[in-house]
Amino acid sequence: MEIDPGLCLDVPEGFNDSDEESQVHPMARKLFPVATAAEAFRQAHEWVKENNVHLVDVSWKHVEGEPYRYELCVYFTFEPEPEDA
Repeated sequence: MEIDPGLCLDVPEGFNDSDEESQVHPMARKLFPVATAAEAFRQAHEWVKENNVHLVDVSWKHVEGEPYRYELCVYFTFEPEPEDA
């Protein structure tokens, strides 16, 4: 699989993250803005099931008076393909 340069993490020249405790760990997030809490979890479940990702964390937001009152945010990393591992 070829890497899309537009999706890469830019790191300054000479940057050193070899210290085990402070290494850079690029991750992505996917938002699920919905009208009900149940719908947020249903959509997230379906999306994770269809994609080869490793869940890292989630966050939850509830806003009154908005059409999409709930927002589930899923933080993840991509799992390497078996031949890349």
